[in-house]
Amino acid sequence: MAKPKNVMEIFKLLDKSNCRDCGEKTCLAFAGAVFQGRRPISDCPRLDARIAARLADGADIPETPENGQKDYLEQLKSAAAGLDLAEAAGRTGGRLVNGRLTLKVCGRDFAVDARGRIHTDIHVNHWVAAPFLGYVLYGKGVDPKGVWAPFRELPGGRERAGLFEKRCEEPMKRLADALPDFFDDIVHMFSGRRVDALFQADISVILDPLPKVPLMISYWKPGEGMASSLHLFFDKSAADNLAIGDIFSLGAGLSQMFTKLAQRHGFAEAAGGRRTKR
Repeated sequence: MAKPKNVMEIFKLLDKSNCRDCGEKTCLAFAGAVFQGRRPISDCPRLDARIAARLADGADIPETPENGQKDYLEQLKSAAAGLDLAEAAGRTGGRLVNGRLTLKVCGRDFAVDARGRIHTDIHVNHWVAAPFLGYVLYGKGVDPKGVWAPFRELPGGRERAGLFEKRCEEPMKRLADALPDFFDDIVHMFSGRRVDALFQADISVILDPLPKVPLMISYWKPGEGMASSLHLFFDKSAADNLAIGDIFSLGAGLSQMFTKLAQRHGFAEAAGGRRTKR
């Protein structure tokens, strides 16, 4: 079976009847067990035989359409309703606060309660909420190694690298080009930290979108006939704590969040590196 990129890629292949014939309480719980490598997908007695045969031959699981992200989030909330919050807190670097598992997401409190409900003082963007729940449910709790890699070098990242650049890196680069104080803003607003002379970039900022999934944004200014560039790097341990699809979603979510904040403060998303104030 080809390596799935997230739990939803397995879940969408099941009949979603929650029949319990596999021994799990729900189809989503079974999908999580398959994703973690604890169960083969063939343990589902209702899986279409043609799909099972195709996966046994190593065929790729089709991409989850973007319009399925909200459904995926709702399924994750349902799965979180049965979560051992104390165990998850120790594994993920979170803490229990008033009966809720609470984590820092870019410096802000994000929490989930025993009923799978998300609590936060910021807008619940599904691009960020789904990785948060995926991390809480299926993250292995591996500590960062301090070794950085681009998205394409993470397991399963190469085939999505082009889309990651378009959805995540290019919008951030436009903001960095247009707004000279962009990096100082995100450092202060999202509890990031500036890093000097890392990867020989002009500016490098490290954020912690999840406790054990640090992300580094490195920006090279234009000069001597060279265009500016911006790239995101992840700790090599990221794939142990988050599915590649959720890592993609996390990058896309942060990019969207930065763009909306810039627009809210009077700056339209700049094209070609020009600063445009409304």
